[in-house]
Amino acid sequence: MMGVCRAAGRHARSRRTCLRSICATLLGVALAMAGCARTSLFIDAQGKPLPGSIASMETAEIGGIEQSLWFRGIDASMPALILLHGGPGASEAALLRHYDADIEKHFLVVYWDQRRAGRSFHADIPEQSMTIEQFERDLDQVVDLVRWRFHKRKVVLLAHSWGTVLGTLYAAHHPDKVSAYVAVAPLVDKRRQDRLSYEFAVDERRRCGDRDAADRLLAIGPVPRTVDDELTLGDIVERYGGTFYRNRLSTGKLIWAALQTDEADITDLVVFGRGNRFSLHSLWGEFSHVDLRGLVSFAMPVFFVLGRDDRHVPSAVAADYFETIAAPVKRLLWFEESAHNPPFEQPHRFVSVMTDQVLPLVK
Repeated sequence: MMGVCRAAGRHARSRRTCLRSICATLLGVALAMAGCARTSLFIDAQGKPLPGSIASMETAEIGGIEQSLWFRGIDASMPALILLHGGPGASEAALLRHYDADIEKHFLVVYWDQRRAGRSFHADIPEQSMTIEQFERDLDQVVDLVRWRFHKRKVVLLAHSWGTVLGTLYAAHHPDKVSAYVAVAPLVDKRRQDRLSYEFAVDERRRCGDRDAADRLLAIGPVPRTVDDELTLGDIVERYGGTFYRNRLSTGKLIWAALQTDEADITDLVVFGRGNRFSLHSLWGEFSHVDLRGLVSFAMPVFFVLGRDDRHVPSAVAADYFETIAAPVKRLLWFEESAHNPPFEQPHRFVSVMTDQVLPLVK
């Protein structure tokens, strides 16, 4: 624990300065880097595209606006899986490509950037269209597009954090279109999870004697009231290892990992920041009061993937909720060396769960 405290202290002194420097540098070269993103084909030993494979970055009109869809799979006839990223507004397509690309050997993976997120960012998207109901309608269009284009009866939903709000609602409301639902670090009862997150931060602040965090936590109070409160609490929880297990990863390391992929370039980082903050502000009224505990009946297999050390969206609340739900098959999987990001913190085990436990039920 002292190691986390020392790391937290160094983090507190340097993180904001470093981020400002990094952002200034990135903004300076963004225009020069624009247009570099692509996605590599699946090829055989002779360097020719594999028959039946797909590797494509596209856009489609979803909910009246152009939204980004990447399709990747070594065999397009495999079960289709749609990624519902976190945030709101935090595209994770490049991260899944970096850490968990092996799932493309077993699923047709659809990387969808939700409205005003990632490559679906458009500055003129009306703020009034940013509602959970509209996001669910968007998802229904994406699901139908995938089902029609690739001749699928149902799809697998893989959701992370904020994405589980959409995933849980959609799986409950559209059982005829979902073959399995995988919820990673689920958001269930935001106000309760926020309170537990705050209590963790207060306890760790006392343990570490962190005066900077004391003032910031006092200003927030037990439950974030604004987007700025939310971001501040998240920053402190990450500092103390509640977002990444023992701080082996960090937000900065994830950014760097995303930029190592063919599909992302520095312009993606610029729109990521703008889209994330806009989405949080636009959805805050609904997002800050999310409570999904009334949804307890599911007609498809349900998997909960929980990081044992998750204090960002505390996993204890999701574990309690899991006990209340009914499904033909339900499995709770603890990742002992993860916090809020099991697919990126323990990627080999995560891919194994997807291929050894989820795939046999949907193939």
